[in-house]
Amino acid sequence: MGRAVGFALGFGLPVAALAFLIRAQVSPVVHVDELAIAAATDVTRANPALRSVLLIWQAAFEARWVNLVVTGACVWVWRRHGLASRALWAFITLMVSWNLGLLVKLLVRRARPVVEDAVAHAPGYSFPSGHATNTASAGLIFVLLVWPLLGPRGRIAVPGAVAAAVVVTGLDRVYLGAHYPSDVVAGVALGCAMAGASYLGFVGRRPSTTVHDLEGN
Repeated sequence: MGRAVGFALGFGLPVAALAFLIRAQVSPVVHVDELAIAAATDVTRANPALRSVLLIWQAAFEARWVNLVVTGACVWVWRRHGLASRALWAFITLMVSWNLGLLVKLLVRRARPVVEDAVAHAPGYSFPSGHATNTASAGLIFVLLVWPLLGPRGRIAVPGAVAAAVVVTGLDRVYLGAHYPSDVVAGVALGCAMAGASYLGFVGRRPSTTVHDLEGN
């Protein structure tokens, strides 16, 4: 449990500090965010093909679709491999993380970027990025869920693919002008904090690397 708390604090405290700076409208943070948004959306407006790809990515990585995929993986791990408790941990963590991310938005209440000739429109508050939070959390949950079932190549390919998806999702939010860079950074950190701390609490000791011992963890 101590490791879980330490992990949550290690990732969560920077998010809290960033939220405080944003609420206080600290000039350097706000200035960098505004410059980044202006530069990124200029690039997107100048490249219609890029804008189309970004909009497709935005739709594909909405929380409902990402969470549906991970939920399907939970069912597969449970039914195909009999790892009921591991699948239940993943599903509960997925749902709790999703809703906690939404709660943080309501607490911080940061307005969305205001961009002249906006390339995309998004409802709700801006901090943290819901896409980034959910993709990071769901991605880490998925990796931890299937890790003991992966071979050596899979243990490189799956985390690599998830990390790439998280990075592209973060860039997508900024280049569409839907979120400031600080929203994305906070979202990734928060998502990792929730998923990682939950897993360490579930395992309770050094994670197993074999299927046979999983249900005892």
